[in-house]
Amino acid sequence: MWIPTEHEKYGVVIASFRGTVPYGLSLEIGDTVQILEKCDGWYRGFALKNPNIKGIFPSSYVHLKNACVKNKGQFEMVIPTEDSVITEMTSTLRDWGTMWKQLYVRNEGDLFHRLWHIMNEILDLRRQVLVGHLTHDRMKDVKRHITARLDWGNEQLGLDLVPRKEYAMVDPEDISITELYRLMEHRHRKKDTPVQASSHHLFVQMKSLMCSNLGEELEVIFSLFDSKENRPISERFFLRLNRNGLPKAPDKPERHCSLFVDLGSSELRKDIYITVHIIRIGRMGAGEKKNACSVQYRRPFGCAVLSIADLLTGETKDDLILKVYMCNTESEWYQIHENIIKKLNARYNLTGSNAGLAVSLQLLHGDIEQIRREYSSVFSHGVSITRKLGFSNIIMPGEMRNDLYITIERGEFEKGGKSVARNVEVTMFIVESSGQTLKDFISFGSGEPPASEYHSFVLYHNNSPRWSELLKLPIPVDKFRGAHIRFEFRHCSTKEKGEKKLFGFSFVPLMQEDGRTLPDGTHELIVHKCEENTNLQDTTRYLKLPFSKGILLGNNNQATKATKESFWITSFLCSTKLTQNGDMLDLLKWRTHPDKITGCLSKLKEIDGSEIVKFLQDTLDTLFGILDENSQKYGSKVFDSLVHIINLLQDSKFHHFKPVMDTYIESHFAGALAYRDLIKVLKWYVDRITEAERQEHIQEVLKAQEYIFKYIVQSRRLFSLATGGQNEEEFRCCIQELLMSVRFFLSQESKGSGALSQSQAVFLSSFPAVYSELLKLFDVREVANLVQDTLGSLPTIVHVDDALQAVKLQCIGKTVESQLYTNPDSRYILLPVVLHHLHMHLQEQKDLIMCARILSNVFCLIKKNSSEKSVLEEIDVIVASLLDILLRTILEITSRPQPSGSTMRLQFQDVTGEFVACLLSLLRQMTDRHYQQLLDSFNTKEELRDFLLQIFTVFRILIRPEMFPKDWTVMRLVANNVIITTVLYLSDALRKNFLNENFDYKIWDSYFYLAVIFINQLCLQLEMFTPSKKKKVLEKYGDMRVTMGCEIFSMWQNLGEHKLHFIPALIGPFLEVTLIPQPDLRNVMIPIFHDMMDWEQRRSGNFKQVEAKLIDKLDSLMSEGKGDETYRELFNSIIPLFGPYPSLLKKIERETWRESGVSLIATVTRLMERLLDYRDCMKMGEVDGKKIGCTVSLLNFYKTELNKEEMYIRYIHKLYDLHLKAQNFTEAAYTLLLYDELLEWSDRPLREFLTYPMQTEWQRKEHLHLAIIQNFDRGKCWENGIILCRKIAEQYESYYDYRNLSKMRMMEASLYDKIMDQQRLEPEFFRVGFYGKKFPFFLRNKEFVCRGHDYERLEAFQQRMLNEFPHAIAMQHANQPDETIFQAEAQYLQIYAVTPIPESQEVLQREGVPDNIKSFYKVNHIWKFRYDRPFHKGTKDKENEFKSLWVERTSLYLVQSLPGISRWFEVEKREVVEMSPLENAIEVLENKNQQLKTLISQCQTRQMQNINPLTMCLNGVIDAAVNGGVSRYQEAFFVKEYILSHPEDGEKIARLRELMLEQAQILEFGLAVHEKFVPQDMRPLHKKLVDQFFVMKSSLGIQEFSACIQASPVHFPNGSPRVCRNSAPASMSPDGTRVIPRRSPLSYPAVNRYSSSSLSSQASAEVSNITGQSESSDEVFNMQPSPSTSSLSSTHSASPNVTSSAPSSARASPLLSDKHKHSRENACLSPRERPCSAIYPTPVEPSQRLLFNHIGDGALPRSDPNLSAPEKAVNPTPSSWSLDSGKEAKNIADGGKLISPPVPPRPTQTASPARHTASVSPSPAGRSPLKGSVQSFTPSPVEYHSPGLVSSSPVLSGSYSSGISSLSRCSTSETSGFENQVNEPAAAPPGSEEPVRKESKTPPPYSVYERTLRRPVPLPHSLSIPVTAEPPALPPKPLAARSGHLENGTRRTDPGPRPRPLPRKVSQL
Repeated sequence: MWIPTEHEKYGVVIASFRGTVPYGLSLEIGDTVQILEKCDGWYRGFALKNPNIKGIFPSSYVHLKNACVKNKGQFEMVIPTEDSVITEMTSTLRDWGTMWKQLYVRNEGDLFHRLWHIMNEILDLRRQVLVGHLTHDRMKDVKRHITARLDWGNEQLGLDLVPRKEYAMVDPEDISITELYRLMEHRHRKKDTPVQASSHHLFVQMKSLMCSNLGEELEVIFSLFDSKENRPISERFFLRLNRNGLPKAPDKPERHCSLFVDLGSSELRKDIYITVHIIRIGRMGAGEKKNACSVQYRRPFGCAVLSIADLLTGETKDDLILKVYMCNTESEWYQIHENIIKKLNARYNLTGSNAGLAVSLQLLHGDIEQIRREYSSVFSHGVSITRKLGFSNIIMPGEMRNDLYITIERGEFEKGGKSVARNVEVTMFIVESSGQTLKDFISFGSGEPPASEYHSFVLYHNNSPRWSELLKLPIPVDKFRGAHIRFEFRHCSTKEKGEKKLFGFSFVPLMQEDGRTLPDGTHELIVHKCEENTNLQDTTRYLKLPFSKGILLGNNNQATKATKESFWITSFLCSTKLTQNGDMLDLLKWRTHPDKITGCLSKLKEIDGSEIVKFLQDTLDTLFGILDENSQKYGSKVFDSLVHIINLLQDSKFHHFKPVMDTYIESHFAGALAYRDLIKVLKWYVDRITEAERQEHIQEVLKAQEYIFKYIVQSRRLFSLATGGQNEEEFRCCIQELLMSVRFFLSQESKGSGALSQSQAVFLSSFPAVYSELLKLFDVREVANLVQDTLGSLPTIVHVDDALQAVKLQCIGKTVESQLYTNPDSRYILLPVVLHHLHMHLQEQKDLIMCARILSNVFCLIKKNSSEKSVLEEIDVIVASLLDILLRTILEITSRPQPSGSTMRLQFQDVTGEFVACLLSLLRQMTDRHYQQLLDSFNTKEELRDFLLQIFTVFRILIRPEMFPKDWTVMRLVANNVIITTVLYLSDALRKNFLNENFDYKIWDSYFYLAVIFINQLCLQLEMFTPSKKKKVLEKYGDMRVTMGCEIFSMWQNLGEHKLHFIPALIGPFLEVTLIPQPDLRNVMIPIFHDMMDWEQRRSGNFKQVEAKLIDKLDSLMSEGKGDETYRELFNSIIPLFGPYPSLLKKIERETWRESGVSLIATVTRLMERLLDYRDCMKMGEVDGKKIGCTVSLLNFYKTELNKEEMYIRYIHKLYDLHLKAQNFTEAAYTLLLYDELLEWSDRPLREFLTYPMQTEWQRKEHLHLAIIQNFDRGKCWENGIILCRKIAEQYESYYDYRNLSKMRMMEASLYDKIMDQQRLEPEFFRVGFYGKKFPFFLRNKEFVCRGHDYERLEAFQQRMLNEFPHAIAMQHANQPDETIFQAEAQYLQIYAVTPIPESQEVLQREGVPDNIKSFYKVNHIWKFRYDRPFHKGTKDKENEFKSLWVERTSLYLVQSLPGISRWFEVEKREVVEMSPLENAIEVLENKNQQLKTLISQCQTRQMQNINPLTMCLNGVIDAAVNGGVSRYQEAFFVKEYILSHPEDGEKIARLRELMLEQAQILEFGLAVHEKFVPQDMRPLHKKLVDQFFVMKSSLGIQEFSACIQASPVHFPNGSPRVCRNSAPASMSPDGTRVIPRRSPLSYPAVNRYSSSSLSSQASAEVSNITGQSESSDEVFNMQPSPSTSSLSSTHSASPNVTSSAPSSARASPLLSDKHKHSRENACLSPRERPCSAIYPTPVEPSQRLLFNHIGDGALPRSDPNLSAPEKAVNPTPSSWSLDSGKEAKNIADGGKLISPPVPPRPTQTASPARHTASVSPSPAGRSPLKGSVQSFTPSPVEYHSPGLVSSSPVLSGSYSSGISSLSRCSTSETSGFENQVNEPAAAPPGSEEPVRKESKTPPPYSVYERTLRRPVPLPHSLSIPVTAEPPALPPKPLAARSGHLENGTRRTDPGPRPRPLPRKVSQL
């Protein structure tokens, strides 16, 4: 049976449990579980990480832990009772765990590894805490380490700052908000600002001395030297080096490492130097022979210097190499370091051995204990400590030192009968009174143990040596008395024996007879002469002699004869035990000289402070002893001395001696009667304050009052103890009188001089310290009343000088912080005074920082939820006094501009934060009663209104994100909790007082605005929190957004008819709230929308305002978000907004205004989808098509559906910027045209907008025109630029602005030059289908045509698209996808190349127009694109596959022409037609004939420098014909069987026959031209071609042309034969325009491309070998690059054969049976060679669909007729031209050698230098593949000369490339030559079935051209009927003018010229 558990409530899983039993709960190791019930070894409960799922688990899998249970029962909460640090650690590590893995995924390796180390460290520390064996101190240390690491990790991971108190997390509910703020601030500060260390240490490690010729041991001495004061500031660090220059004791680091400690910040400056002196130990001269002398001397070697400033960069300096210098003359050795520092180069130079000293130096910061912790390894290995000279800046009370520093300065000696000066060595001993030498008390420096004697270095031949060597003598105090130092002087001989001869000595006693030590300073000692063998062991013999010249006069004159020789030393005592001061000694021995007491007390002020603090206790005993002795006489003197000592301890140097004084008062002070004298003297001073002239001494007394009171109180306590509490009343009276005097002096106003107010300030600053002393004698209330009276006596006049005001406030502050204030009784007495002063200062806005601190302390003491009566009363007082002023202060300081300095800004933020915390504390502690009292206290409605407005404004400020640092979530949640509680209280007041007739819009608006921004706060969006954080917040505060949402709803319902005031103003804010993905909140908010629409409908009959506001808000939300992830979440929820909840749609459907409501929601939803896409796209880094497409979609939506002009123009400029960034200059120009077309040439003033200044409409339009021209120029779209140049020139001309007109005409001219001179690449066009639901809305299940970049081929484009859509799958076929793909939850991309079909053929068909000009018309203003797919119909004839091979031709029509405002536009309509094999054959032949004629013409007019293209073309056609090419067509279509079965094809068969005959005719003429120009080395080939041609003619059954054709020869301008014109009816395009032949696919020499036809021939290989390439147009030889077939092009620009041999699976082509599969079906997607539709003017049977290719090409689909063959460059490798590659390779090999190297593929433009003629093949009849009949027309001469010859329409551009991929090739070809029949009527029947573009579409406003003005294009001269008028020249403009009328024809019909969109006068944009 399951029993509820009593004690087993909480546990940790110690082994994973799978939960495979029924009702089992699966658990992972480490999970924490809460246990509800138990039964037979099983528990039932849940894992805390997922409390909703409950289940059972074995009890053995869980380790139980102690926990306490809150609210027992169903909703009980279990809290583990373990140490809170452990709890925090556990939960934090769990949170980190998941984030840590994410770091790995995001590839943030550095943080990943650092966090891993920290987590391991924390786990290790956690173990130590859990074991529980740590001492209290160690536990504190471990917790400190844990919290430091937790904070570091939280900061790195962007988690919240955790408030802590003594390492434990704080519950914000348990402390006041001001205290919480302080904790947060403290932790934040700690994190931000590293504390400047006041103490610094220099670590020195000696590495080695690098020198070429050492050979002697060395001593190295480091010290710090102050070059400013010219003195050493540290002791010395001394170490010995061996003969190799390495430390002598490498195993003892303390011997070669030292730490120079206790450097103050003042010592880190550039004139402090590290000096290194090096002494060698060896022979006198460095170069002496080894055996010259065996005695070792200390001799100078060198010196190095380094400024400490060089180490301040903060980096560790490893192994610095210091240069070692030597002085030029040895006598200057003592100051060599100064010379080096001063750079006196003449006095020193580098050492002869060029030595370098390798040392490691590092500056460490912090106190020595901190350094020991942080650099424990340094200390554990050992390091010597080098102190500063003398005491450090701060003297510690317990410090024991007794060091005497002696500097051996210099000597003056006589020659001593020698001819040269002596080599003097000084030896020093310390001798005690008994005559024994003291052992081991001479220290050369740290790093070396002390020695018993010292030997100076020796200067060669110098009778006035200067040493300046510093020694330390750490002699114990007890040895000091009677000891002396003896110096012995010896001459060191350099002779062989090298003996040292004694010649004199000096001595100096350490202590004088009166007990004073040797005074500091320089002493000149007498050198007493002596013999070499004199024994100085007996000290009595010389101690009676005089020792110093300073005291000679007093002694006998015996020794005066020796005074010529002198020896100087400097001494400096650093002792805490001994004194050199006689006055100090006199004072301490006052009883021996009572008469000197007055003098001693007077001199006390002159004694050095360090001497006084050394003997502090003795001095104080002396003073109170004198006071007891004779208080009348010495009372005031002793008082003054006591004041002096007390104030001395205020000095920072002696600050640490205060505890010594406190200990003295507590334990040693015995003056039980002293209090009377002290009170008396103190009162006397206070009474004199107001009259005294000089206040300095009185101020000193007032400064010392804290300790004076301590002495008074202790003395009184001692007296009470001794007497049993006598004279208590008298004592109270004395104190009362003293404070009366104080109150009187405080109440005085300072008149004139500020001395009095200074004294008042001094008193106030030290008065609060007295409270605690008074509390020792009086009860709390008494003291509180005394203090209240004293503080209350301050003058309250505001104009008292500011300094005193500040001090008054500080005094109040200290009062609040004092022990007195913590007691509730005294607090209630003092609070009014405190509040009074605070109110005064806040009103003046003075000393805000101090006010904030005081207020914080006030609230810290009033603990939250303490409902004690006293606290409630205090809150009453504070609310009445401060709430209003507090609100005003916060408003005031937050509206000020923030100061600029960083420290100032920090202070500013602090003070704001503290005031805010105070306000929140106050509001949190207010109860219902307080709120009621507050609201009742307002006398009028205006006052209440002002208060509510004020508090709402303050709340809005508190909610600002910048109010607290971003990781202060705890603080924000507390603040929000307080705000929502207060708002709930105040909303009642709002309802009661400001509704109905008292309605106040401003206050209600303020309320709603506050509520909205409250809900939208980032810190309340729980969806973004981790599950554990979310759970904690919900447990503590619930979802505050929902609470506030309900409050909004309830208040809205109360408004009634006043709701209309808030429509539409509140729509935006409420929409923001509704976007929050919180179902409950939406449930509450959505009805408000419905209500708004309802009220708006009632008021105005529609809700246009609602709609406008909604749309504006959506757009602004977008621009505000700027990459913020939360907005993505919000926008995703707009659809559900109108969806499953109490859906707005459902509510609206019940209303009368249903339709308009539903339409509004549909519009908003559509806009939202677009905005969502826009938002997503804009998040990506680089500019890509997606961003541009998205912006275009949104821009069009604003224009067409919403008609919001300003938004439209904004997005035009966003799109323009995107284009410029992507360098799409043409598109940028078109985009700017959109705005340009909204403007007129008028003088209407326009306001400042975006980046445009205030200007007239004319000026802005001019500016736009110039910008657009510049972009067209950069985009090489010069023809469009010319039109705009003309327009703006017209304006300049009309204003007679000839200067600008001239510039504009020059610009126009330059654009014409660029057209003729500059290279222009033709882009390729690609059709892209986006299928699947995962695409953005504007792409989903749509197809587009895209204009490729320069040089971009299919593979590159495909790759680019896949990069833009990384999740997309590329479809490998060109078939239309089915519904499953459309509905798939994925992204599919279908990409293949398409061919552009120019609408206007007039320029393209014109003879002699250079290709530079034609190239523009081929690829600009294109609406229509096409691609072909071959397939077999019926059974396939294996012998002749042409019989059944059809072509499916797809035409795509775009919504706008390319290029336009985007590189891609959507396909509006697609048409699919099928072309029969016969139609295809006709098309192929027409193309090939046209190509031949073009090449022949070019050759004749010498446009080709190289005849190879013609050679190859002839070879290709003749060779194919001979080997069965054309004969395949004969077999297929001329057989009786075909003619009978297809009677309707009679005309077409006749046409095919004519074309074959025409081809033979052209070939014959071509061979004649070829013979004329063929070079000698190619004659054999020519001969072979002629032979083959006759074979071909015979195979066609042709003997003579006249026999076959009764027609005159075709007239070539250069004399070629001409066929009768009547036989060639004109072929017109379905658009009614002329189609110029572009390029035929038959251009490749290897006609044997397809394995199905045995068309390969030896000749083709030969041509290949000769020319090294296939045919190419003249540009190939002119080496002009082109985009479509440039030398950069990949395989897809090459011959289709290259890929035709690839297996079909690789190409993913539509399936075909048997062997033709891979060589045919791929043809559907071939790039450039894709044909335009074949077009005929005569009626055609619907069944006749396709024209087919030349037989020689295996009836495979071929290229666009508008592309002439030379345009298609071919891969130069001959083997790629045929499937039969082995054979071809062999042919090449057989050929022996290549006559010319292969030329890479070349440009596509057919730019002929001279005018070339395009002849057109004759043909009897033509059929259109389109359904329905079309009649041709001939333009009239009038029309012919009309200026508008070329249709101008904003044609959408596309790009041609090479199919789906380089693996799918080939395409069908199309008829290219057309002639008009002379006698054909000019009008087409009205029933023409050519697709008509829907006129409902708005014309693109950005097109330079008008689509309405299309004209029929006249025929070229050679094909038209002669007319009397002259043949026309080129049209006057590169593009058609906007005039002209439409002819009926097989083209889209427009009802007439489209009206130009009038500029909108909606706005002044």
